[in-house]
Order: sequence, then structure tokens, then C-alpha cells
Amino acid sequence: MHTRSSRWIERSLKSVWHPCTQMQHHETLPLVALKQGKGVWLYDQDRNRYFDAISSWWTNLFGHANPFISKAVKDQLDKLEHGMLAGCTHEPVVELSERLSALTGNALGHCFYASDGASAIEIALKMSFHYWKNSGQPQKQEFVCLENSYHGETIGALSVTDVTLFRDSYAPLIRNSHIVASPDNRQAKDGQTGTDIAREAADKLETLLQEKAGTIAAVIVEPLVQCAAGFVMYSPEYLKRIRELCKHYHVHLIADEIAVGFGRTGTFFACEQAGIWPDFLCLSKGITGGYLPLSAVMTTDTVFNAFYDRDITRGFLHSHSYTGNPLACRAALASLDLFRLHNVISQNRGISKKLDKALDPLKTHPKVRHFRNCGMIWAFDAVMPAEKEVAFPRRFFETALKHELLVRPIGNTVYLMPPYILNDTDIALLADKTKAVFEEVIEE
Repeated sequence: MHTRSSRWIERSLKSVWHPCTQMQHHETLPLVALKQGKGVWLYDQDRNRYFDAISSWWTNLFGHANPFISKAVKDQLDKLEHGMLAGCTHEPVVELSERLSALTGNALGHCFYASDGASAIEIALKMSFHYWKNSGQPQKQEFVCLENSYHGETIGALSVTDVTLFRDSYAPLIRNSHIVASPDNRQAKDGQTGTDIAREAADKLETLLQEKAGTIAAVIVEPLVQCAAGFVMYSPEYLKRIRELCKHYHVHLIADEIAVGFGRTGTFFACEQAGIWPDFLCLSKGITGGYLPLSAVMTTDTVFNAFYDRDITRGFLHSHSYTGNPLACRAALASLDLFRLHNVISQNRGISKKLDKALDPLKTHPKVRHFRNCGMIWAFDAVMPAEKEVAFPRRFFETALKHELLVRPIGNTVYLMPPYILNDTDIALLADKTKAVFEEVIEE
């Protein structure tokens, strides 16, 4: 039968090049023709529903079609939809910058805007390099990233990404960076703790800095959780230690909180759990609650002042057409309002405890290893023969759709990053469906 969904799918496959996809796979892999979203649910053209357990690529914090954010965007739409930020300014971008700065205790008082996470990484890398150039140290132009790190897929971001699937095809275009050990908690052997692993990894970074700090501009990390690496989780001790090392060896610290910021790890910013602030803080994804593209790089007075000069070549000459878009900034302000009005960070801690408890059957499942949780992120690794791992994520995704669940595993790692609006019924449903899908796939 030719359904409404199938008609849109056929048209999409002919005209739309989908991201992070081998298009030929969609000859057999389901493509979901979305029509509407409400709360935790997405609906396709045929009114089938899907529990959005991954917040639509980790962006949708307060559910789909959130009336509070929608109202704010509609109000802004009648005032100013866009105005260039070069030579102009507007109320939403000023207020957003001030409120974000206040959330860092004004440690990071300057915001530079773009439209997506990879662009934010590009900005931070360029800004760090240019800072050292303006400071009379142009030789500091190398970067350090963690093993299995992911920071985006533009050319500069790929230079600090250690995921072969994304890097290898474009290797001739990419400038190599130093890759250091990840503080992955899963590496702990008998008697070791996550703190021990963090310290060992930090010691390896120090060995590199002792030798190369004179040519290194910055170290870049995803605080607490390396998401695209398979949801590697690690101790805040690592952040504390590398903050000290970067300060001691005169190297910038770039914190990529594109995925882990805005309450995802249990605090508003993940860096708070280590009691530190980086030199550059990159934000995107949840910043607008999933409504509109927006990213920001926050930095210090010290960095800003190195560019403040009559000489235009000492300025940060970087721009995007939609930098600081008023509609996106207004959505971000509404998102910040929701955090304040509903005490979301505290509320999330209660949700996290309940969902963690509901997932208990998976923790002890014989085919599950390394069940882990950080704030509103859950992940576990499926145990199977190596030859089965390639097919696992696709099969899990297909089976999940049949169970009204939207989940996209990374390799053999199943993860959940649901919106912050779960009630008790949602929690039970999500846990039960995840377990049912896992058992069905693993039995095959």
C-alpha cells in the first residue's frame, strides 16, 4: 500500500542527501517521514509515533513544540527576524551574552556566535591560534585532542577528531594534531578507580606538554563525556588536572560542551563538576532547546583584550551570515527561562534517579557491559561476536522503530539522551521499550 509516509520517503530519497548516511542503505533501512512533534513524541505522516529517546541528535531539551519557547519565537518573529551583527546589535543577542556570562560567574565574559557546533570549534581553534600570534608567539599553532575524540566534521574540527570513520576519507586535507590518552573509566582494572585512570591520562598529557608546549596552542576536550566516541565517561579529576597543566605550561584549554552543556551531565555546564573554567567554552545543540541553529564560543577578558587594537589585522576576522540571529537568540533565552522557572537541574536529578532504577534489568543483563550514567545520559555496551557488531546499530534502530522508539546506537553502544520533561509513565515506557528492543536484537 502506498502510504503518505512512503510517498514523502520516495521523494526525499531522490532529492535530499541525508547527513552521516550511506544513501544506498536506505533501500532497506527505514526512513521516517516526520510530520509533527509534541512532547517526547515524534509523529510520521501516517500518525505512527516514536519516543524521541535521543532528543533529536541531543538538541531537544524540553520536548517538541514546547509552548513556552514557541511563544517567544513567535513574538520575536514580529519584531526582528534577522539583522547582521557586523556593525549592528540587538536586544536578544546582548541579553543572551550577559546571561550566559553570568552562568560562568562572569569568568567567560565574551560571546562569539555561529550556527552549529563544528563552526564553534573552528572559531575556538582559530581564536586560540590568533591569540598566540597577537601575543608574539606565532609558533604556537598545534593542538591536542583525546583518543577517540569527536569535535565536528568541518576541516578544522576534523583535525582534532580521532574517529577514523570521519577522518580517513579526508586525511589529505587535514592538519594532524597530537592525540593523547582518553581517561575512559572503562579502562579501570581491578582495584583501580576512575580517578586513577584520570590521573594516569593527565600524566601522559603532561609528558607531551613538557616537550611540546612551546608549539602547542590549545588542548581540546569534551568535559566528562566523549559522546560520539561511544559515550566514554570519565572523572572530573581529569578536568581539574588538565586545567592546572594548561595554566602551568601556557596552553589554552578548550572545553567542547556542545553536547554536554545545558544540564545534560547533571550540572548546567559540565566543567562545574570539576570547579574549573576553560579559556574557551563551545556551546550549541541544546542552547535553543532544539528550535533553531545557534552556537557560541565564550572566552575570557585576557583573550578578548589580545585582539582589541586599532590594527584591523589584530582583530578576529571571522563571520557567519546568521551570527547571533535574533530568532535563535530568543529561543535560547526562553530555554534559559525554563531552566530558572522550573528548577530544571534539580528536577533532572530526580528524573535521573528514577530512570536509572527503571533500567536496572539492563545493568545485570548477561549481554551488557559497562552500564554507565552521567546526569541525563545513559549508555551501555552490547556483548556480541565482533562480526555481528557492524550490523548491530542498524538492526537496533529498525527494531526500535517497530517498538515506537527512536534510538541510534553508536557501534555496539546503546545510549539514551531523552528530553528533560519525562514523567513517571514516560520513564517506565522508555526503560521497558529499551530492554525489549535490546533483547529482541541480541537474541537474533
